[in-house]
Amino acid sequence: MSQAAPRGKWYRPAVAEQVRVRFTVEENYAGWRLDRYLQEKIRRLSRERVQFLIAHRLETADGRRLKPSTRITAGMAFALLRDAEPEPEAPLDFAVVHDDGALVVVDKPAGLPVHPTARYSANTFTSAAKARFPGRKIDPAHRLDRETSGLLACGGAPEHTTRLKKEFALGRVEKTYLAIAVGAPAEDRFEVDAPLGLTGASAVRVRMHVHAAGLPSCTAFEVLGRRVAPDGAPVALLACRPRTGRQHQIRAHLHHAGLPMVGDKIYGPDEWIFDRFTRRALTDEDRVALRLPRHALHAWRLALAHPVTRERVLLEAPLAPDLAAFWEACAGPEAGP
Repeated sequence: MSQAAPRGKWYRPAVAEQVRVRFTVEENYAGWRLDRYLQEKIRRLSRERVQFLIAHRLETADGRRLKPSTRITAGMAFALLRDAEPEPEAPLDFAVVHDDGALVVVDKPAGLPVHPTARYSANTFTSAAKARFPGRKIDPAHRLDRETSGLLACGGAPEHTTRLKKEFALGRVEKTYLAIAVGAPAEDRFEVDAPLGLTGASAVRVRMHVHAAGLPSCTAFEVLGRRVAPDGAPVALLACRPRTGRQHQIRAHLHHAGLPMVGDKIYGPDEWIFDRFTRRALTDEDRVALRLPRHALHAWRLALAHPVTRERVLLEAPLAPDLAAFWEACAGPEAGP
């Protein structure tokens, strides 16, 4: 048996890695298996890889050894060790759209991860928020993919974050995204009501599929503009309103509708592009096919109850500059928002 470290110290197995990725279990994950929790947090890892990390590269504050089957509790803290290597750069500056002390909403730039991951530790929104708001506990109440730009709602204190997370979990927050998709929608308003799940039927582990055994998923779409991309492909600017909150829901539903998102490495022209991207092996042909270096998705509008006053708050972030520039470069008279 291993000897417990002194209270307050971080126990570290005898390995050479020097970078810790820390986790503190949120209330909504209480009761989950540890391996399932880490798969949820680091979705590109297989279950076998997660179990290896738990056995060999996981540390706890009290030196206790955890198993993949360990049931986690809210507030439980632990860390994974990863090889020390240069962390990818990320844009750390962000605009504050709203801040009244209890509710903080920012306009997150594309390329900035919200939380630490296997590749990102210091270059994350949570780290940038600590530096931007010293002495305050600014925590995100929901998720945005690293490549997605736009509105990110945070609590100004733990109790405010908890209330906001509950609102998101219960589906009480109205979210509207802007997306640029390849194709010509048959109607100006349409809905995709198709269950989504991780089936394992793809080379990309995190890719969601429309599947009868998946979770109910529904997204409403509205065409805001139709144009032609510089390469001659028809493109559409869409307002996307997810009725449910599944992983990659908008991207997967657009793919299912035959309208893949511009720049999407997973649901776009070739799912193997994502594999090459993770290996830093994108080809010139891949870049031409993608049209943009990131997927064209922007969190545009939020309507939510204030965590203290309960009054309805409506917020908006204009289309990110890179997506606006792409749209303006497309030929066509119809304007967007």
